[in-house]
Amino acid sequence: MSDYTAIVKWQREAEASFTEGQYSRAHVWQFDGGETVKASAAPSIVPAPWSDPAGVDPEEAFVASLSSCHMLFFLDLAARRGYVIDSYIDAAVGTLAIADTGKQRMTRVVLNPQVSFSGDQHPDQETVGKLHHKAHELCFIANSVNTEVVVNG
Repeated sequence: MSDYTAIVKWQREAEASFTEGQYSRAHVWQFDGGETVKASAAPSIVPAPWSDPAGVDPEEAFVASLSSCHMLFFLDLAARRGYVIDSYIDAAVGTLAIADTGKQRMTRVVLNPQVSFSGDQHPDQETVGKLHHKAHELCFIANSVNTEVVVNG
């Protein structure tokens, strides 16, 4: 078993009218390796100036987490089979919608990986599909959520 940590920091600006909802949602995420990431509420949910469009919002982070987990398993599986990958780019898209429960949630995330291979062995499309399927089965982030995760690849 492993534990993972993140520190989330937010500070109210002195002049902010907190109870009126006129306060910044900008904050930072700090990770154990020393990385600090600017974060904020999504501008589509909390409009500027109360959000920071330059910050990563939780919805984007959720999509990136699923995409990253899938990619890391895909890379590992490909390497173990002798395939050399030069690049992996995924323009992943998450959909925030009202679920059957009446609550908003990430109902669907679509991964759109584009993989470039080099070397002596190049997998055919069927093999690439099987690698994506296995990576999806192994991805513990995907296994932790009830969001539909679709892999186009």
